[in-house]
Amino acid sequence: MSNHDSIRKLWVVMPLFIAFAFLFIIPSTAVLISNNSDFGTTNFVYSQPDHMNSNVTNSLNIQNIPVKKVHVGDIDIAYKTFGKGDPILLVSGSSSDMNAWEPSTLRNLSSNHTVIIFDNRGVGNTTAGTKSFSIQQFANDTVGLLDALKIQKADVLGFSMASFIAQEITLLHPEKVNRLILYGATCGGEGNIPQTPQVVKILSDLVNNRTQDPEKILSVTFPLEWVKSHPNRTIPESKEIVTSNTLKQQFNLNEAWLATNWSGVCSQLTKISKPTLVITGTEDVAVPAANSLILAQKIPGAWLVQIKGGGHGLMYQYPDIFNKVLQTFLSTTTNPG
Repeated sequence: MSNHDSIRKLWVVMPLFIAFAFLFIIPSTAVLISNNSDFGTTNFVYSQPDHMNSNVTNSLNIQNIPVKKVHVGDIDIAYKTFGKGDPILLVSGSSSDMNAWEPSTLRNLSSNHTVIIFDNRGVGNTTAGTKSFSIQQFANDTVGLLDALKIQKADVLGFSMASFIAQEITLLHPEKVNRLILYGATCGGEGNIPQTPQVVKILSDLVNNRTQDPEKILSVTFPLEWVKSHPNRTIPESKEIVTSNTLKQQFNLNEAWLATNWSGVCSQLTKISKPTLVITGTEDVAVPAANSLILAQKIPGAWLVQIKGGGHGLMYQYPDIFNKVLQTFLSTTTNPG
């Protein structure tokens, strides 16, 4: 059975199917779908919490873990490691440093994984170096970090821009990847579903200091209805300074998949043989959620999760369910080779 046939079979049993943009939504739930015959065709349904704070009681305080540095190529990469178990590498999105990850997600993963977080080239405490910014360069930097830490293979989670990096790592250095998690992702190039012109303008205005309107800025990351209903939200902020030059360079990388300057990897995704989880919020406008179905269709055996009402920042909106999905995937999949 092909991936497409498997996905179509699952749609038949879903209680609600929305044909537009191939999205399926069940009110107030998140549905985890495996279309891999090796893992079995299984639906897992979790209740979606109506609050933001996780109930994780782990006392680990990530902020108290010292930052270390290692020289990789032309840069010094700042990183932290903590936890126990097999390694999982978290690659940050555009303009975000290692402090921007949801704390409960880090604590949750560290209960059974050695977690590695780090600052990308030119961000936070990592130097910019002399080489030009590119998705391929970021992928090489990241593999260089694993090599410097003597990590032969790791689970890799890429968020937003970092999903581009994670895909490149898996395609260029498959021996370094155990399992792949793509969050808020697209495969880029001409095959992607682009942002609306309104979203592009908001991001461009932000990068070029043409707007400081908090509502507009938040609207790219969270559905405004959710923002208004959660006035006491606590969203982690990057603690380190991202220079305007770095922000512009990274923004240009994000825009590259719109302008097709980054050719993307859509046509190469069938080569990925690693267990893969694709997770998105149905209301993501920064990287439209329809891109996730493209990824799930093209990557053999990929799991697809769409969380109703989630935006690009869904891990801050619904950390409990986000963490549970990650742990379900990591605990029930194995890499055959």
